[in-house]
Amino acid sequence: MSAIQSKSAFLYRHVRRALRSGQYVPGQRIDPATLAEEFRTSATPVRFALYRLVGEGLIADHARSGLYVPLLTEVALRDLYDWMQRLLLMACDIGIESTTTADPKIDSAGDDVAALTWQLFDSIARATDHRPLHQAVKQANDRLAPIRHAGRVDNASEEISALIRHWQESDIGSLRAGLRAYHERRKQLVPQIVASLGDNSDFMH
Repeated sequence: MSAIQSKSAFLYRHVRRALRSGQYVPGQRIDPATLAEEFRTSATPVRFALYRLVGEGLIADHARSGLYVPLLTEVALRDLYDWMQRLLLMACDIGIESTTTADPKIDSAGDDVAALTWQLFDSIARATDHRPLHQAVKQANDRLAPIRHAGRVDNASEEISALIRHWQESDIGSLRAGLRAYHERRKQLVPQIVASLGDNSDFMH
């Protein structure tokens, strides 16, 4: 692997983790020059990394105005919630296929509800031992992560705690019902979530 490829891979992982952790918010501009200066590298590996994330739908390319964390429309966000719901219910239907991957434990993340949500949904998909399904959940999880951090939902902590409890107790019936209620509530809240994200968007200003 060349030096540029190695640096690009490192930057790709760094920005992906930053998006997942809420360091970047929906609608925020990501400046390649700033990243290049921060990591003391040329623009080439930075752009390779960022356009790899563009290809995965985690960054949006607005041509002359630059690269941004996607600021989804109401229709797109509702579709993404619906897609995640369908994937997780499918995972519940498939069930846990391998004792080596079926680890119901969720790492403690303190009060970080967004991180707990990512871990839970990933654990449910991973436990099926169905790689394409797990990959699809990871992609949807990563696209939703910045929104979960920035678009606060009342009582989200109680919701995710109940889902984690159902998962840890292997109560798949209650888990299915909880996952459906969780996503249906968010689909109803889409207008408020999108409006709140737009208020803090670089792209909207």
